[in-house]
Amino acid sequence: MTTYAVLASDRASEVSDRFYLEANSHLKIGITSPGPGGLTEINLRVTNSNNSLILHWGALCPGKNAWLLPSRRPDGTNVHKNRALRTPFVQSGSDSVLKVEIDDPEIYGIEFLVHDEAQNKWFVLSNFGSMFILVQFLLEICKLLHLNFMNRFKNNGENFRVLFSRQNNDVSVVSSSESLGAETSHVDVPEELVQIQAYLRWERNGNQMYTPEQEKATARRELQEELKRGASLNQLRAKLTKKPEKDEAFTKESKVTSSEIPKELVQVQAYIRWEKAGKPNYSPEKQAQEFEEARKELQEEVNKGITVEELKKKILKGNIKTKVSRQLEKKNYFSVERVQRKKRDIVQYLTKYSSELVEEKPYTSPERATSVLNFFSEAIEANQNTSILNKKNFKLGNEELMVIVTDTSGKIKVHLATNYKGPLILHWGVAQKAGEWTAPSTSVLPPGSKLLDQACDTPFTEVSLDGFVYKVNLVKFLLHQSENFLCPLLICCTYLLQSVEIEIGGNYKGMLFVLCSDGAWIKNNDSDFFVEFSNDASKRIKDVGDGKGTAKVLLDRIAELESEAERSLMHRFNIAADLVEEAKNQGELGLAGILVWMRFMVTRQLVWNKNYNVKPREISKAQDKMTDLLQNLYKSQPQYRELIRIIMSTVGRGGEGDVGQRIRDEILVIQRNNDCKGAMMEEWHQKLHNNTSPDDVVICQALIDYIKNDFDINVYWETLKKNGITKERLLSYDRAIHSEPNFRRDQKEGLLHDLGNYLRTLKAVHSGADLESAIATCTGYQDEGQGFMVGVQINPVQGLPSGFPGLLKFVLDHVEDKSVEPLLEGLLEARAELRQLLFSSHQRLKDLIFLDIALDSTVRTAVERAYDELNSADPQKIMYFITLVLENLALSSDDNEDLLYSLKGWSQALEMCKKNEENWALYAKSFLDRTRLALASKAEAYHHLLQPTAEYLGSLLGVEQWALNIFTEEVIRGGSAASLSMLLNRLDPVLRKVANLGSWQVISPVEVAGYIEVVDELLTVQNKSYEKPTILVAKSVKGEEEIPDGTVAVLTPDMPDVLSHVSVRARNSKICFATCFDPAILAQLETNKGKLFRLKPTSADITYSEIDESELPGSTSADKHGDDPSPSITLVKKKFTGKYAISAKEFTNETVGAKSRNISFLKEKVPSWIGIPTSVALPFGVFEEVLSDPINKQVARKIKDLKEKLAKGEFEYLGEIRKTVLELAPPPQLVEELKNKMKESGMPWPGDEGQQRWEQAWLAIKKVWGSKWNERAYFSTRKVKLDHEYLCMAVLVQEIISADYAFVIHTTNPLTGDSSEIYAELVKGLGETLVGAYPGRALSFVCKKSDLNSPKVLGYPSKPIGLFIKRSIIFRSDSNGEDLEGYAGAGLYDR
Repeated sequence: MTTYAVLASDRASEVSDRFYLEANSHLKIGITSPGPGGLTEINLRVTNSNNSLILHWGALCPGKNAWLLPSRRPDGTNVHKNRALRTPFVQSGSDSVLKVEIDDPEIYGIEFLVHDEAQNKWFVLSNFGSMFILVQFLLEICKLLHLNFMNRFKNNGENFRVLFSRQNNDVSVVSSSESLGAETSHVDVPEELVQIQAYLRWERNGNQMYTPEQEKATARRELQEELKRGASLNQLRAKLTKKPEKDEAFTKESKVTSSEIPKELVQVQAYIRWEKAGKPNYSPEKQAQEFEEARKELQEEVNKGITVEELKKKILKGNIKTKVSRQLEKKNYFSVERVQRKKRDIVQYLTKYSSELVEEKPYTSPERATSVLNFFSEAIEANQNTSILNKKNFKLGNEELMVIVTDTSGKIKVHLATNYKGPLILHWGVAQKAGEWTAPSTSVLPPGSKLLDQACDTPFTEVSLDGFVYKVNLVKFLLHQSENFLCPLLICCTYLLQSVEIEIGGNYKGMLFVLCSDGAWIKNNDSDFFVEFSNDASKRIKDVGDGKGTAKVLLDRIAELESEAERSLMHRFNIAADLVEEAKNQGELGLAGILVWMRFMVTRQLVWNKNYNVKPREISKAQDKMTDLLQNLYKSQPQYRELIRIIMSTVGRGGEGDVGQRIRDEILVIQRNNDCKGAMMEEWHQKLHNNTSPDDVVICQALIDYIKNDFDINVYWETLKKNGITKERLLSYDRAIHSEPNFRRDQKEGLLHDLGNYLRTLKAVHSGADLESAIATCTGYQDEGQGFMVGVQINPVQGLPSGFPGLLKFVLDHVEDKSVEPLLEGLLEARAELRQLLFSSHQRLKDLIFLDIALDSTVRTAVERAYDELNSADPQKIMYFITLVLENLALSSDDNEDLLYSLKGWSQALEMCKKNEENWALYAKSFLDRTRLALASKAEAYHHLLQPTAEYLGSLLGVEQWALNIFTEEVIRGGSAASLSMLLNRLDPVLRKVANLGSWQVISPVEVAGYIEVVDELLTVQNKSYEKPTILVAKSVKGEEEIPDGTVAVLTPDMPDVLSHVSVRARNSKICFATCFDPAILAQLETNKGKLFRLKPTSADITYSEIDESELPGSTSADKHGDDPSPSITLVKKKFTGKYAISAKEFTNETVGAKSRNISFLKEKVPSWIGIPTSVALPFGVFEEVLSDPINKQVARKIKDLKEKLAKGEFEYLGEIRKTVLELAPPPQLVEELKNKMKESGMPWPGDEGQQRWEQAWLAIKKVWGSKWNERAYFSTRKVKLDHEYLCMAVLVQEIISADYAFVIHTTNPLTGDSSEIYAELVKGLGETLVGAYPGRALSFVCKKSDLNSPKVLGYPSKPIGLFIKRSIIFRSDSNGEDLEGYAGAGLYDR
């Protein structure tokens, strides 16, 4: 080795040399390495050159074949294909110059070529290859690096290489041949491998203009170095050709026969294979096959040269031996352990709150200060020549700071005002982006300013707002000493504010500032304040609506703070924490606002980081602050726990200090330990240091998946894409990730180990719902630091139930099992054990909440993993899964009473199924329907609460419309409700088949033909008239609707009762009406919209087919009516009989309707033990008589005028008529007669309970009379051409029986028309749930009249609502148009 120069140690080392390029052009290279902590400078100068030279370059790191792309780059540098950097030289006279600075201690050199773009020419050294400068940097503090420089040229095609190696405090340069040494020089590398390696180097360097042949010398040396490190030729060949290695030659002594492999190892290997397969249930034959496969795998390892002892060390890791021995003891191979669940009364799970919506309150903190600052704002905004570019409010403790940016005739001004008390200095600077301080121009400094190096200090000055007037109401005016004196008083005040006004010169993006008061610095949540000179939020605001049904003021406040929140996650969480108290005051709507905002954030609809560098520990601290507040809210506001859980799941756990700091420290350790300091890992490292986010969890998982799958880059991208991260998102980070991972195979084990640990660190901060992290936090763990990396110690949560840690360990051991049933049992048992602690004031409650959220989330993912398995499962297994998921949903829900009733029913159905009891499927079907109703109710409640907030806030924040449309749906999909719904859908057809229910329930079996029309709700088309016979496929039918004219059939997935109004109407009008339980059938019908179909129903099924129009005449009910018109229906107008009230004995055809007469008839016929409600009535004609009474003269005139407008077709006046009827006053004779008749009949008189009760009764009577003009009844009479004027309304007054059950019996089966059997429906409580279109089905059965002791159950009840009432009275409509033959008037009027 030849030394050319040694430099003194008391100054920076400096070397230079010069290289010939062409003609009179040379490349001069100078290298300067300053003292400790400084930069290494590489100065390049090309003499006599043009201005089109480009340096094509990259840095070199130990163990890396590919170039590293340093983050510190000269101006104008571009990234070329993510493989190289391209930097333009700068023209200096006739030369081109460039300075490259290196600050990474791991970089030992740069490799480069020079490209003349004008001539498209590459410069190399005498065709020797790329130029190399290998620069050894300072590695230890207080030591200087001394450089000697030498170049050596060879004519054999080798690359030019300059090597620096430290020896005795100097560095020598040797030739590349000398650097290899004698150990590998004799190794002959096959030429085909050299050619492959040369081509790979050429491709990595960007397919340069020179040929791959010029890389052969370097390629040969690299392969020789691999051989030196112990690789075999077969391994090199496999690596380069991607083909399996060929077996090396083995000596006879090294071979081991299969009989010599210990049985213990075969058992362990078989267990490992079983675990990887997801712990499936194997048959004995499959078990034997697995043992043989395990033996073969071990034999192959031994044949490759590994010893048995080495094999033991390799596979006997962790507690694998214990797991296997446990199975051996039980002689239970390939079987999964199960948790023994405790028997619990599910009533213990009941949570029921009456949560009330709280009226929104304006956001004022403090009230007077905000008002004054708003007055300041209004004064600025009043200037017509001024446009507001940005406006922000910041909290200064209990005071506020308002910042307004204006544009007046092209001049940008910043106005700052605060009610802060005490001297205040504004320390400020202008910036092109947040974080970059620049001193302002001296020409724009406000009076009293002091210009500093990169900033300016400007004092606030006091300003007064004279004449600020506001109004107060004094309850007690002291000057008058009057107890109830209410005096509106105008008070004129003078308020003092401090303000600064700055005119900004130059082209800047915004202003950075902090405040100083009496030497104390005031910052914005531990960071600088920043105000942009434009408001991006104003550009993205769409039509936001009025915010009805939301905590509007809070949402406006959130939108106002969003530009500050998007600076970093630290800012967002700190701002959210400040708003939690305000949200609590707004109640459920306020918390819904925080939930929606945080979910927008976690689903990447909002910016996570914008021009701001933040340490991971600062993000972690902000998360910790917010989750502490949510924990306290969880304790104090139990009725909102479900909402708070969802909010917490979007935030992450966070933590003080060490947990967040490890994110920075641990990535450095990973890079150092695994020799991966360049390219993608360096770019990710920079992102982690400056703005870590939940995306880093996904990136880390993608790296692990990539390595595990044999470094398949497609797997890396698949993991990212599956979790919502695209290439564009990686490039959008402030510290962008340009490169793909590219690791060596020898790094695999180390990286998998270290990245696996790092994933836990990332999840501890960012993923509150991660199961492993949540369990570790609750059970405690300790992680020692390495070198500069801090250690972490988390103590176990105290007071955990006995055996609980073992239960959590069981969950972790089985979380990846293919058969998820035991895992689900363990998860549910853990949640049940945890429940009591969640209702306590535990010191570490939030850790327990995060654990419960993680267990809940794991149930959902486990069930989703089991979908394929359940495709072929028997009903009993699906039902068992339903009970587990339903239990999980109940544990996560507030107001879970209906879910628990459903769970109880499913448990009973499961027992019936196990015993194969008759009607088990019918019983299960009823609870399937009830569970669906519970889910629908829950979804509707979510939609009502969250969707208006999502749409209003989303519009303010510029969230994309598609994300708003599905917001509530996605929230529901993220919980167990979606999994439960999927299981119900799978079981439904199975139950229907077992119970012989078919796909239809035919309520009105009429054969028809018509054109298919699809509507969302029957209600929306009930007043429409179809010109052609129409089959309506209606997605929603409640039961109270009218059927439109021209409709021949209504098909729906809804389940209205047989006695609902729409059911009765369909039967009376000979319209086909049926419920379809098969979504596929309905979907098929919907796809045939507009086509002509024939429906042929039976009592339990419908067949349908497309027909030609020639088949239409005579085939529809509409045509039949046309050929044989139904008999005309007429009304006979009733007259006032002279009595305002009559008893049941006086009920006749001339005084009351059929409803009252039937009551009277029954009372005489049924046995005394059957209770018939006591009744009186206000007979026909009373309404008209009351209207004609002189006391109601004005009301009568008004109603007359309104009826004239109605006759002209102005139907909007129907509601006005009903309102006017309510203005009627009762004649004294009516009151007296009604009182006497009710008392004579033994009924309570409302007036005996006070005047208010009588007024309530009178109002009810008037509502019955007014219902003559409700829209449904009015249009119904018009359809059948009834004279509405002839419709008379009696009022039936009945005592309500406090019933346990109510029922209706049809003496002819309405579904089949069979008169030999009865059809009955029964509900719990009052009959209103049966006839009033309440959701769910009644208990229904049929029975032959000849054998009344043998009823056949058609359906078990699924109605979730029962109505019960104390002794009372009801006022019911009883018109002369409710029971006409051929006209279903029942249910049209109020009761």
